[in-house]
Amino acid sequence: MGLVARAIEAAGVPTVSVSIVKEITLQVRPPRALFLRWPLGHPLGEPGRPAQQRQVMLDALGLLETAAAPGALLEPGYSWKRHKYEGE
Repeated sequence: MGLVARAIEAAGVPTVSVSIVKEITLQVRPPRALFLRWPLGHPLGEPGRPAQQRQVMLDALGLLETAAAPGALLEPGYSWKRHKYEGE
C-alpha cells in the first residue's frame, strides 16, 4: 500500500490510502492515510450503506487538501454499525 502510493506520488499524482490495520499503515508510511477501525474486507464501509461509504470517500479526498505534512494519518473515529451519517 505505502510503497505503491509513494511510487504514484513520485510520478506527480497525489494519493490517499484507506486503512483498516493501523500497525501496517504505520510501518509502510503512505503519504496520506485514513484509518478506520473496521472489519477486514470493508475499508469503505458496510454493504448497502451509501451514506457511510460517501462519508469515507469525502474524508479520504479531504486529506488531499488538509494533510499538513507527508505521513498524515486521519482517524475519524466512526463506529462500525453504530455511527449515523448524513443522508441515512
